[in-house]
Amino acid sequence: MFDNLEVLRLSQAMARHAGARQAVAARNMAHADTPGYKARDLMSFPEMINQDAAGFHLRATRAPHLNGAQAGQMPDPVADEGAVGDPNGNTVSLETEMLRAVEIRRQHDRALAIYRASLNILRSSIGRQ
Repeated sequence: MFDNLEVLRLSQAMARHAGARQAVAARNMAHADTPGYKARDLMSFPEMINQDAAGFHLRATRAPHLNGAQAGQMPDPVADEGAVGDPNGNTVSLETEMLRAVEIRRQHDRALAIYRASLNILRSSIGRQ
C-alpha cells in the first residue's frame, strides 16, 4: 500500500534536482575568471516535470522499455541566456550565482520539509507519534 507514494518520490526528485543545480552553480563560480566561459543552469523543477524530454512523463522502469529515461536522470545544464558577458566573453556573475545558491538552498529545504511532513502523516496514520 505504501510502496510507491508519489509525494515521497516527488520530494526526493526535488532534492536531487536542487543538488544537481547546486553543482552547476558551484562550477559556474569556479569558472568566474575563465575567459569565454558561459554561465550554465538547469531548467527549473516545474519545467523539468512538465517537459516530456526530462523523463518524468515517460519512464523506463525496466531495461526492455523502448521509450523514456531511467529514473533519476537530470537534464543537461544549458547556457544561461539572461547572463551578461564581460569583455573576455565570460558570462558568470558572482552576485547572480550567490542569489541562485540561496534559491537552491530554499528549494532543497522545501523538499526536505515536504518529505518530513509526509513521514509525520504516515506515522500518525499508523498510530506512532
